[in-house]
Amino acid sequence: MELSGKVAVDPGAGSGIGRASASLLASKGVKVVVADIDEDGGRETVATIVGQGGDAHFVFVDVTDPGSVTSLYAAAVEHYGGLDISHNNAGIVAGNPPWPETPMERLMQLAMVNLGGVMPCTRAAVDHLRNRGGGAIVNTASIAAQFPMADDAAYSATKAGVAMFTQACAALKDRDGIRVNAVLPGLVDTPIINKTGDGTKPADWLVAALEVVPPLKPEEVAEAVLELIVDDNAYSQLKPVMAGL
Repeated sequence: MELSGKVAVDPGAGSGIGRASASLLASKGVKVVVADIDEDGGRETVATIVGQGGDAHFVFVDVTDPGSVTSLYAAAVEHYGGLDISHNNAGIVAGNPPWPETPMERLMQLAMVNLGGVMPCTRAAVDHLRNRGGGAIVNTASIAAQFPMADDAAYSATKAGVAMFTQACAALKDRDGIRVNAVLPGLVDTPIINKTGDGTKPADWLVAALEVVPPLKPEEVAEAVLELIVDDNAYSQLKPVMAGL
C-alpha cells in the first residue's frame, strides 16, 4: 500500500501504542483520525501530529458502544472523504486485585473493550473500506494470546480472541481486498503498565517480569503495525513483537 494521501482511523490513540502508530502513519503522509474515550489524551496526540506537520483530527469514541463506533467511522469518512486503514488498538488490563479476585464488573469491561471493541471497529471499517476497493486493518492483540498470563487470565483470553478473530477474517482478502492482521506485542512501556497495579506502579507479578524481559517502546510496535499495513501480501498474520527480536 502506498501511504501518502491515505486515511486511517486509530481507536485507542490517546496514548501508548495507538499514539505511536498514529504519529508514524501521519509522518508517512496518512491523514489520521485519532479516536479515544480519553479526550484529553486524544487531542494531545492530534496536537503532537499537527505540530510535526501531519494531518490529524480527533473524534471521541467508546468502543463498547456500537453507535459510537459507527459514528466514528462515519465521521472519518465525512471529514477526509474515505477510509483506507484502521488500527484497532483500544485495550485495558484488569488491574488489582489479580485473577481470580478480579471484580465481576471489571471482567465484563475487559471483555467489552479488548474483544468487544475490536469486532465492531472491524465491522464498521469494512463497510467503508469496500467503497475504496479494499484496505488494511491491524488489530492489537498481545503475546499473552499465546503465552497465558495467570495473574490476568481475562486479558489473555480477550487477546486470544482478537488473534482468532483476525485469522477468521482471512476471507475478506479475496472477497473485498481487505487485509486483516494483528500485532502481538510483549511488554510495552506505556501507561497501561502501572494500571496492572494500583495505577501508580506495576503489579508485583509484572515487576518480576520486567526484571527478566525489558519492555518495548511503543514506537517499536508502531513499526510492526506499519509493516503489516504496507505489505499487500500480508493478511491473517499474527506478528509477534518482542524485545530483542
